[in-house]
Amino acid sequence: MSQQHSSRAQAAQHPTAIAIREKLSAALPMQHLEVINESQLHGTPTDDSHFKLVVVSEAFSGQRLLQRHRSINKALASLLAGPVHALALHTYCPEEWAQLHQVPASPACRGGSKNS
Repeated sequence: MSQQHSSRAQAAQHPTAIAIREKLSAALPMQHLEVINESQLHGTPTDDSHFKLVVVSEAFSGQRLLQRHRSINKALASLLAGPVHALALHTYCPEEWAQLHQVPASPACRGGSKNS
């Protein structure tokens, strides 16, 4: 699995990000995983509630997007019932990732305390 740097590495130090990594590592063989805490973009800078995940796994080969997302949601079910409010999922098989190597930027927050 590839290593993360800067803000991504810092996000990995948060308890929820660590739990996400552990649960996904136990559930899927991964070639690449990024756990990015985007809570600060949603008016919750000290919260571990909004995450972007980039997951590259051979297990995704031949799967539709919905199947990939379901496998991630199943692995993270206990976190989705608790501290995690939102997940942006970017799931790829190794062949797709080899051609892409980047994910779309997250959209601006349209809810929460920023619009109150």
